[in-house]
Amino acid sequence: MGHVEALYVHPIKSLDPVAVESARIVTNGGLDWDRRYVMLDEDGEYVNGKREQAVHRIRSRVDRDAATVTLRQQGEDESREFHLDDDRAAVESWLGDAIGYPIDLARDDEGGFPDDTDASGPTVITAGTLERVASWYDGIAPGEMRRRLRPNVVIGGVEPFWEDHLYEAPGSVVPFEVGDARLHGVNPCQRCIVPTRDPDTGESTAGFQETFMERRRDTLPEWASEAWYDHYFRLMVNTRVPEPSWGERIAVGDEISEPLPATSAE
Repeated sequence: MGHVEALYVHPIKSLDPVAVESARIVTNGGLDWDRRYVMLDEDGEYVNGKREQAVHRIRSRVDRDAATVTLRQQGEDESREFHLDDDRAAVESWLGDAIGYPIDLARDDEGGFPDDTDASGPTVITAGTLERVASWYDGIAPGEMRRRLRPNVVIGGVEPFWEDHLYEAPGSVVPFEVGDARLHGVNPCQRCIVPTRDPDTGESTAGFQETFMERRRDTLPEWASEAWYDHYFRLMVNTRVPEPSWGERIAVGDEISEPLPATSAE
């Protein structure tokens, strides 16, 4: 039986994660504090690692109880602490200086700003997968691979790529349970440019995507639905949370059920 080995939320979208012992599922199926804040440019567009390498060099530490964030630039000792709401203008000014143009910081407590609005539940991967994929590269440890891929739920106690059981063909979902919460696995996450970069510096790792796609194709398990694989730069599972499970909590140590038969996504 698999279990939740680690659980992460990303309080400010695209910045550093926070390891948590438990998290409540909020409206729309996201985890409380996950992507609660997002950086926007003057046109209201997301400012993230996909657009700006400078985002990778921002170190952030969020204290959820105090609603504060400590910010510093990678490689620098000096840091600044701000209240996320009372000091919002100062946070925006600091981030704007780091990125190079004005930043607005928006907030949404119920659902946050997920990457996939159609599958806005927690993202899921196994510890074995992180270890296996990290082994494809010289000098990348499983912890760094996790930071590149940015999952919410890391499952322990199962074989690598077990999470590929959690989706079927497009138009269907695979129900499974995490503790008392039911989740629906939707699809293998289509990766963007972010995993190809060093999470501390933003520098590109030579050949990362090419190696990834070749090895992912060669190691795709027999239980994975190939219907999604128009390309092989996909890893981790996007989920939805049905409304009856909104308000439930997911916690480190929770058991993960075997997936149930796929059902229609409708």
